[in-house]
Order: sequence, then C-alpha cells, then structure tokens
Amino acid sequence: MRVLLIKDVPNLGKAGEVKEVKDGYGRNYLIAKGLAQLATPEVIKKWEEEQKRREAEEAAEIARLQKLKEQIEAITLTIRHRAGANGALFGAITNKEVAQALKERGIEIDKKHIDIHPPIKQTGEFDIDVKLGHGIHGTLKLIVEAE
Repeated sequence: MRVLLIKDVPNLGKAGEVKEVKDGYGRNYLIAKGLAQLATPEVIKKWEEEQKRREAEEAAEIARLQKLKEQIEAITLTIRHRAGANGALFGAITNKEVAQALKERGIEIDKKHIDIHPPIKQTGEFDIDVKLGHGIHGTLKLIVEAE
C-alpha cells in the first residue's frame, strides 16, 4: 500500500513523502491516526497545491515582517520616565512601556517580542532587540529622558 505521510513518522519518513507500507500498518495505524492518507493521484496533487499555498503565505508574511523591521529601525523612540538627580530611574523601562510607545506611533508589536536586556535603569540612548518572527530581528533606538 502506498501512503502519503501527512506528519513526520519516526522510523518511516517525513511529511510529504510517499512510502510503501504493509496494508495493516497503513490502514490500521497511519491512516487511522491521521498520520497518512492513501496515496492516490488526487491526494498527492491536493497536498502539493496546499504546500504551494503555504509557501506563498509564508513568503508574504516574511515580506510584511521585513517591511515592519524597516519601519522599526527608522524610528527613534523617546520615553520620559521619573528619575533621580543622578539620572537613575525609579524602576526600569519595561517592554510593556516600549510596546505602548510603539503603539502610539502606529506600530503594533506584542510586548513578549521586545527584548530589553540588560534592564534599562538609567537615562540615555539604548538599542533594543525586537523579535518579529521567522528569524527576523529589528533594532529599535530608544532614548530615555528624565521626567
């Protein structure tokens, strides 16, 4: 029996491969568990079309993220925070504050994707890493001023 693997199967193959397996294993385990489908020409063609559609969606998403990265790198963000006489902040600048400041500029970034390391506890200029997905990172310039 020829089956098209829908998911990776240990000791058999990766998703998208067509494999020859015994009838009982194919019918009772692979197909029953949703790991494979019977490899008919229609199923194989449908799988290939689905993969092309996914690749096109991923390419569009990567292009969108690249554009967002360029927007982020073009911005110099200024945050005013309460500070002492020596420039030390009362508390630290949080990723939530940075996300809110970006949102006010029209850029929607989840606070979990903003990496502030080490914590910002002084006034000055800082570079912040923004993880956008698909291995794309932007660098945001942040200026912290005393209030």
